[in-house]
Amino acid sequence: MILYYSSRSPLSSLVTLTACAQLSPNKTPCGKVGKVTPPSDLSRVDPDVSNRCSSESLAPGLSCSCGRRIFIKAAATSLLPIFPANSSDSLLDYTAMLKKIHPPRPDWYEEFYASVLDTSMKSYEAEIAGYKSELFANLRGKARKVLEIGIGTGPNLRYYDVDDVVQVFGVDPNSKMEKYATAAAVEAGLPVPNFKFIQAVGEALPLADASVDAIVGTLVLCSVKDVDLTLKEVKRVLKPGGLYLFVEHVAAKEGTTLRFIQSIFDPLQQTLADGCHLTRETGKHISDAGFSSLKLSMAFLSSASLINPHIYGIACK
Repeated sequence: MILYYSSRSPLSSLVTLTACAQLSPNKTPCGKVGKVTPPSDLSRVDPDVSNRCSSESLAPGLSCSCGRRIFIKAAATSLLPIFPANSSDSLLDYTAMLKKIHPPRPDWYEEFYASVLDTSMKSYEAEIAGYKSELFANLRGKARKVLEIGIGTGPNLRYYDVDDVVQVFGVDPNSKMEKYATAAAVEAGLPVPNFKFIQAVGEALPLADASVDAIVGTLVLCSVKDVDLTLKEVKRVLKPGGLYLFVEHVAAKEGTTLRFIQSIFDPLQQTLADGCHLTRETGKHISDAGFSSLKLSMAFLSSASLINPHIYGIACK
């Protein structure tokens, strides 16, 4: 989640600044920026682990732009195999993590924040649309089950390869996002049964190990409490060879005027924008997360004054 600072300059395209890092499991990442024991009845997920990541799957030449529901019995029969992270025997543990990280807030506040997010990001989404289209194209034909963390009001749903076999599972700590995300799914043409929203946090994803083909996260790692734990959960839930698509804003370079200004406004940003940090080194966290390969680039948005630069790319488990 971000508080979007819009400048008066006309919208223009992102300008790609840096290239990617290619990682291997046993090597120090280059180009750095800067058990769950499931319940017995849910302990088996898709056994096919033959899908491995290739250079083609990382899309060489990629250019890109940046009432609370608790599923208990229903979770076991929903479109994805669901059980709590960080727990061996209780479907309620992930809700405990939710309450710890995102304590209950007044309904009026959650609704207000959701409605503001739904209307205030339109210029940002317009500027970044072309880049997102190219990034999401890498999922076509490769991902039938997709998890989006921090789905918010669902601005990314329009980019999914919509058909009867693609299933999307959206996670967000704010339950008031559900109606907006559901409406966005319908508008995108996603069949209603193929979209599920669940209130949860990235640090405790209520899905089985190796249960999804791809995970999407845009403007979410800026506001999670624990970036490394969230990325650990991403890797846990992804199938071997699965893809993680990301677009995140990060701290400006140390010593620059922009970084100085970000450090001043960071406490206010966290208060007003649901925990969003302006000075996080998110690229380094992703580079150090242990993905088998990673393509990461950096870009600036001309109309997002303080929310710069952005990183974007694809990581493979």
